[in-house]
Amino acid sequence: QVQLVESGGGLVQAGGSLRLSCAASRSIFSINAMGWYRQAPGKQRELVATITTGGSTNYVDSVKGRFTISRDKNTVYLQMNSLKPEDTAVYYCNADVRPLFRPSYDYWGQGTQVTVSS
Repeated sequence: QVQLVESGGGLVQAGGSLRLSCAASRSIFSINAMGWYRQAPGKQRELVATITTGGSTNYVDSVKGRFTISRDKNTVYLQMNSLKPEDTAVYYCNADVRPLFRPSYDYWGQGTQVTVSS
């Protein structure tokens, strides 16, 4: 079983920066992409950013130009700049696994709280 361990959340003022990290406990076979999702109180979980094994990235419109996702082996990072109060949420790390001839599945981290004060 793979564990995804997140770190780097916290409290920051609007306009500030945080860097989230997510380390997988071991290499993940057949991984397609890693990414970050977030869930604010009373809202559904939403995709923030993903990065494929080939390095292609995807961002939700609301964070484009402010957040940057990157990956180094089994660790994925989310650099968050120019933070806004609406970025406040629990951020979850995700690994999207697509093995050949078997159904795809996901690994999830436990979540890390990001709070942006105005």
